[in-house]
Formats: sequence, C-alpha cells, structure tokens
Amino acid sequence: MASITIRNLDDEVKTRLRVRAASRGRSMEEEARSIIREAVERETNSADLATTLRDRFGPLGGVELEIPQRAPMPDPPRLD
Repeated sequence: MASITIRNLDDEVKTRLRVRAASRGRSMEEEARSIIREAVERETNSADLATTLRDRFGPLGGVELEIPQRAPMPDPPRLD
C-alpha cells in the first residue's frame, strides 16, 4: 500500500474532517481514504449524460407532463 502526506491543510478542514469521521465511526485517516476513493471512482465512472442527470436529479422527483392526444395528419395542400 502507498502512503501520502498532506501538508498545509487548513485547521477548519481538519476539524471538519475529524467531526465527519467521528460521526461515521471512523478514524480521520480512514475517512480521508474514503473521500479520496469516492472522488477517484466518480471520475472514472463516465456515464452518459442522461444517466448522470437521472442520478443527480432523480431523488428530487419528476414532473408529470400532459401528453396531447394524437390526431391524424391533415391532407397536404393541393397545388393544381
């Protein structure tokens, strides 16, 4: 396994990471690994636009549109 060191991390970011990790019952190190893993997986999972939009906005609910009834096509104009 590889390891990295993160320097110059803002105190506020470190505090929020510590709180987030504690709320999930993880160490700060495990929480940071999880965040990095999720970020990298998101980049490599290139879905099409429709799937991406459905995943992002689907939980908000949809809109029911009224679909008008279809009618027969009118006859084309006569040119004689």
